Amino acid sequence: MDAITSQSKDFAQWYTDVVTKSGLAAYSNVKGCIYIPPYGTALWENMRAEMDKRIKETGHSNVTFPLLIPESMLQREKDHIAGFAPEVAWVTHGGSEKLAERLCIRPTSEVLFCDYFRDNVHSYRDLPKLYNQWANIVRWEKSTRPFLRTTEFFWQEGHTLHETEAEARAEVLNILNNVYADFAENELAMPVIKGQKTESEKFAGAVDTYCIEAMMADGKALQAGTSHYLGTGFTRAFDISFTGRDGREANPHYTSWGVSTRLIGGIIMVHGDDRGMVMPPRVAPTQVVIVPIQMNKTGVLDAANGLAASLKKIARTHIDVTDNTPGWKYSEWEMKGVPLRIEIGPRDIENGTVVVVRRDNGEKAVVKQSDLGTEIPKMLDAVHNGLYERAKNRMESMIFPVKTYKEMLDIAENKPGFIRAEWCGAGACEDKLKKDSGVTSRAIIDGGTDKCAICGAKAKHLVIWGKSY
Repeated sequence: MDAITSQSKDFAQWYTDVVTKSGLAAYSNVKGCIYIPPYGTALWENMRAEMDKRIKETGHSNVTFPLLIPESMLQREKDHIAGFAPEVAWVTHGGSEKLAERLCIRPTSEVLFCDYFRDNVHSYRDLPKLYNQWANIVRWEKSTRPFLRTTEFFWQEGHTLHETEAEARAEVLNILNNVYADFAENELAMPVIKGQKTESEKFAGAVDTYCIEAMMADGKALQAGTSHYLGTGFTRAFDISFTGRDGREANPHYTSWGVSTRLIGGIIMVHGDDRGMVMPPRVAPTQVVIVPIQMNKTGVLDAANGLAASLKKIARTHIDVTDNTPGWKYSEWEMKGVPLRIEIGPRDIENGTVVVVRRDNGEKAVVKQSDLGTEIPKMLDAVHNGLYERAKNRMESMIFPVKTYKEMLDIAENKPGFIRAEWCGAGACEDKLKKDSGVTSRAIIDGGTDKCAICGAKAKHLVIWGKSY
């Protein structure tokens, strides 16, 4: 197997090597579009299943809405269309005939949901509407990278309507904290920072946007999920109203929220190393790989097959019976990031044991075959906890509190990581920092108590700043 580029030598090339050589994705002939073969698809399916479970547990139902949006419909919410206009892909012909009206390939689905809600919400008894859709999205990106920023990507998008602002805001924060952050940390072993986006960074058409931000191994930020309070702007634009409990007409309060396949890119860049992918066990397509040693020896393959049959009851297990050498197999499965590797050969069969190797730290353990039913789940949890603690410790060590603009610029130029600094709330200060250093606001995490690090005025917010993907 070809070696991959070292993270320290070229992080971007390392990322591309891991994506393609581990079998997660391959480039297609359309710029920004990728093939996602079985291994990458299995990972997304596992992630989707766990996320879908969480969403349904909060009372939401899945729906399926159209791919195409008439231009006139998209124009109804001006701030929204202005934010997405540069990325919209248009369908202008049906067969050989020019369409009377252009159709947009959905860059997001707020207008579609509003069009539906208009005919299905009339009374407070019709609320709340708690919907979620799993879909593909097209945004015509200028610069692309597999999973992180692609022309076409896959995601879930929640869309909900509520009687009151308080209920809608509670929905937004519940999704952020109890679905997205919980999923990232407890399934992906990915620590995140929760906060609110600034005015310039919020979703087009939103009143407020909240986010989870993760730190990649190179110190850059990845926006891992967003949850938006959209107020009544969309519902007023689409004439969605209901008769309230007091008999008066009112516009419902709207929320939307989503995570996408860019989380796969996050997993790679948070946990991967110079040997390749490191899969979080709870979503890994294969949790345990069995490598028979000296397969030509009598009884080895039978023992390995028996082991695989028993382990498949407790973990996603694969047995490698190819004719490649054990060393080649080790390298291949390390590249794919399988959490645990079990080696079994004639001596192990004789002793009633196996060798179990952890992908995250390389630790080897000799385990009795009779104990594997209890030990494998414990070891998978240990890998998850090890990955999470390593990522959390790295993130905490790379967040730098500063007081002055000089310190901000010094960190931005010389140290990878996040900057924690107070801010007055002025867009001019935010723009200045971005122009001078390439650093943007990632999340407002608290109120200000001191002075703005950029201009020295009284601070309104404590903010995490950083360079991002």
